[in-house]
Amino acid sequence: MPLGLRRYQQTGDFHFITFSCYQRLPFLASPHAKQTFEEILETLRKRHHFYIGGYVLMPEHVHLLLSEPPNIPLASLLRVLKGETSRRLKSKREQFWQRRYYDFNVFTEDKRVEKLRYMHRNPVARGLCEKPEDYPWSSFRHWSTGELGRVEIESQWTARRRESLAQTHSSR
Repeated sequence: MPLGLRRYQQTGDFHFITFSCYQRLPFLASPHAKQTFEEILETLRKRHHFYIGGYVLMPEHVHLLLSEPPNIPLASLLRVLKGETSRRLKSKREQFWQRRYYDFNVFTEDKRVEKLRYMHRNPVARGLCEKPEDYPWSSFRHWSTGELGRVEIESQWTARRRESLAQTHSSR
C-alpha cells in the first residue's frame, strides 16, 4: 500500500470501490467479459454474504458499492474477485488488473446516493450510451424499476421480496 494511504475497513460501512484493468486497457469491452465478471461477483456475493448497493462495468474499469463481508476482510474479497475474473478472462495477457484499488467509505445516505449517481452516469459521460437505462452493465435499471439482473442489488425491492418469501415460508 502506498505510504500515507489508509484504508478504513471492518467498520460496517458500505465502500465505493474502483479498480482498473491493467494499464487501463479495455479488457472488459466485450459482453462476454462483462457477463463473466457479473457471474463471478454474484457467486461471491452468495458465498460471502455481503450486499451490493450498485455497480457499473466500464470497458477498462469497475465501480462497486459493497458492504463488508462478515466472514473475510474486504481486501481479501477483492483479491478473490480480481483473481477469479483474471483466471477466466486473462487469456494470453500477462496481467488483467492493476494491482491496487480505490476505496472510499460511504458514511452517509447522501454519499451513497452521490456514488450511485456517479457510477450510473459514467457510461453516459463516456459516450457509451445516451441514458443510464440504456447501459446493460450496471445496477441502474434495478434502482429505477426493481428489475432483476445477473447481480442481486440490495434495495427496497430486494428487501420486499425477501420479506414476502419469509412470510410465504412461515405460513406453510
